[in-house]
Amino acid sequence: MSQLDLSGKVALVTGSSRGIGLAVATVFAEHGASVIVNGRRLGENLETIAQRLAQKRGAKCSAIAADVAEGGQVSALMQAIFKTHGRLDILVNNAGILRDGLIGMIREIDIRETLGVNVAGTINCIQAGARLMQRSGGGSIVNLTSIIGVRGNKGQLVYGASKGAIITATLSAAKELAPKGIRVNAIAPGFVATDMIKSVPSETHARLLASIGMERIGTPEDIADVALFLASNLSRYVTGQVIGVDGGMLL
Repeated sequence: MSQLDLSGKVALVTGSSRGIGLAVATVFAEHGASVIVNGRRLGENLETIAQRLAQKRGAKCSAIAADVAEGGQVSALMQAIFKTHGRLDILVNNAGILRDGLIGMIREIDIRETLGVNVAGTINCIQAGARLMQRSGGGSIVNLTSIIGVRGNKGQLVYGASKGAIITATLSAAKELAPKGIRVNAIAPGFVATDMIKSVPSETHARLLASIGMERIGTPEDIADVALFLASNLSRYVTGQVIGVDGGMLL
């Protein structure tokens, strides 16, 4: 059996209706995991995704709506997972929002919502997810941060702060949860082709592309493959790490 095989594992991927989250959910299902896809609202898209994923390897996949910024909704989400699957082995904290704004022009609502989803949402899921993972003897938590959280960027004070906070949350959680058999790592993508960057002006797009050593924009699948490694037995002795997946991007 391949060490990348996730058969018998239950995985929750937050914010998995599109982009990186969808790519992660797909590759997990392709490797045998039962995947819970998540979004703020249980629309037809989420349910369709869950049905499609279930056909990959015949795993038991489902869709559960929850706003990760709301602790009560996260608790209900974990309770639903326990009721259906009885365990949680893999948690990918992918749900996030991007709101740009120059200093002095940042709206209060953008601060509140960005920190709420990106930071509080990640912490909410770590707390509730870790409790469920302990029941089955451990697991793997993968947090999505960003190269902006490592390097910072003009016009992204709030987003950068939120992604930087995810890095330090990852390091702290890894130290606390290691004795319980729970590994916690983070992935820091660079410039990735998702819906989030569709509004980027063409000149900015060209400048960012020129800053990438491998001379191409990343794909959601590039990130998903690293998430698969961190979720699998191949990374059984890896915790507290922040892995940059940016093609040699310089900011």
